[in-house]
Formats: sequence, structure tokens, C-alpha cells
Amino acid sequence: MASFQALIARQDGDRIEAAVETLDESALPPGEVTIRVHYSSVNFKDALALTPKGGVVREYPIVPGIDLTGEVVASQSPEFAVGDLVLAHGYQIGTGHHGGYAEYARLPADQVVALGSLTPREGAAIGTAGFTAAMSVQALSDRGITPDAGPIVVTGATGGVGSVSVDLLAAAGFEVIASTGKADQAERLRELGAAEVIGRLPADPDAKPRALGKTRWAGAVDCVGGATLADVLSTLQYGGAVAASGLTGGAALNTTVMPFILRGVALIGIDSVQLPIAARRALWEKLGGPLKPRHLDDISRDVDVRDVLGVIDDVRAGRFSGRAVVRVAGGF
Repeated sequence: MASFQALIARQDGDRIEAAVETLDESALPPGEVTIRVHYSSVNFKDALALTPKGGVVREYPIVPGIDLTGEVVASQSPEFAVGDLVLAHGYQIGTGHHGGYAEYARLPADQVVALGSLTPREGAAIGTAGFTAAMSVQALSDRGITPDAGPIVVTGATGGVGSVSVDLLAAAGFEVIASTGKADQAERLRELGAAEVIGRLPADPDAKPRALGKTRWAGAVDCVGGATLADVLSTLQYGGAVAASGLTGGAALNTTVMPFILRGVALIGIDSVQLPIAARRALWEKLGGPLKPRHLDDISRDVDVRDVLGVIDDVRAGRFSGRAVVRVAGGF
């Protein structure tokens, strides 16, 4: 390639500005695998990358986009050949080196996953959010929580992680309770498999947090953090667990040891960023098979990369539901 187009984020004093620019191949970081990007997606971390003091980008300028799928166009690795369809996410993609909002990306081979039976669009529609959801569901299963244990609550249920979690849990036979502040999305959540849709937790945001509340949930997928996570922990059944991956409700956790030492509950942290590549590839293989979300088309919509900033504004403001798939090939 002589040159290619990319959405570049630059820091200008206290502002982060982003615009489409033309780069040459020398702008690509080191790596064994060069990929012509077909799709990326929008995640909360992408919004943080474009937010002053967002805390995720090491140094500007940067091409955001923590997910990418596409076709290998050059490879120095025996694991990948020209023409292979691949995906990548996590590590420093889109935060420490250029990510998916560009026509080309170059990555170390040990950060790349073969798409297998998934199409590039399907891989992007699942993306980091769907992968995190799959990790969360797997963590509850590994804890021994089964469908007959009782209801599972999913907080932040209309977001990327939440909506895929509802889909995956319902497909596995769980009674899913979807918690959201977006009442207009209730029917869509039921279509994904939610047995019931409730408001945000705690129901009274001004109430003083309780060390222990009435038990309600066998388990939880928490995409919110803060007071929501504290409330969920205090209402888990004996031996229950919550898989936590979000902080849109705040990073602080005002709780006590009581749920842990009196009810034997577990708080399981979910991190898809540094997950070793072998485990990452194994879970993606399941996502292309028995774990494939049933409603990818229902929870995702396409946006051209040249128009992605508007979607990122909506994600930052909490107005966006589901998954935004970013069309990179032909999207500039």
C-alpha cells in the first residue's frame, strides 16, 4: 500500500479532536501480520479514547478502534497466510498503538485470531463487548451456577456487553432479568430472551446502601459497577456470583464483607484486554459455534467510519443501545 485513510485522534490542549487523514505505511506499528480492515465496532473504551483525560490512551495521536476484523495482506508468521480472515481486540489495540478505524492495521501474530466460521461483520458485531459477555457467562458456569439455581440479573442490559449477555444466558436456559434505565428498550430485551425487564439497581438511588438485602439473584452479569454492583452483591443468594466488567456507574464500590463471609458469594472480575491468546482463541472458536449469539442482527447496526464520531457521542452519553458495527472498507 502506498497510503491509506484513517481516523486519527489528536490532543490539542485540553481537547481531543478526530478527523480522517491520509497515512503512509510507515505509520503502521511493528508486527508480523498486516490486515486490510473490513470492520471495527464502537465500545465504551473507544469513547474514552476520544475523551479528554479518558485514561485509556497512552499517547496521542492514535487511531482508535479496539476491535478489528479483516483480511491478511502480508504475513511474516507461519500461523497466518495472505487471504486469511482474522480478528483482533484487546491488548493495546486502539489505545497504545493504532487500531481498527483505519483501512490497514499491523499487529503481532500473537494478538491475532482466525475468524473461523464467522464472517468479518459477525466478528465485529460480537467484538470486545460480545467476547466480554461470553467470558462473563462462562465465569458463572465455571462457578457452578446452573439454570435451576434461580434468576440471573444483567445490569446495563441494553449496552453491548449486557445485550449479548441476555442473549447468551437465555439461550443456555437461564431465567434472565434485564436491568436498564431505558424503558423504551424493554420489548427488544424480551426479544433477546429476557424473562423480565426491571429498572436500574438500586431501585432507590438515594437509599443508604445495605450490607445485606433480601436475596434475589443466583448470579449476575454486571456492566455498570458503582452503587449497582454494591446492590447486586448484597442481594445475591447463598453461593451466588457476579461477573463484573463495567464502570459506567462509577469505579468506587461502597460495600462490606458481609455478602462474602455470610453468604459465600463471589465477585469475579472479567478482563478481556490481557487474556492470553490461547484462551482468547479457544473462546472465539466457541463463539463461532455453540456460543454464537442468536440475535446479532437485532442488536447491531452498521455505521460508516466517517460517521462514527456521532455514535461515539451517543455511547459516551449513554444514549446508544446494542452494538455499532463500524464499516471501514468503503466507509471513508
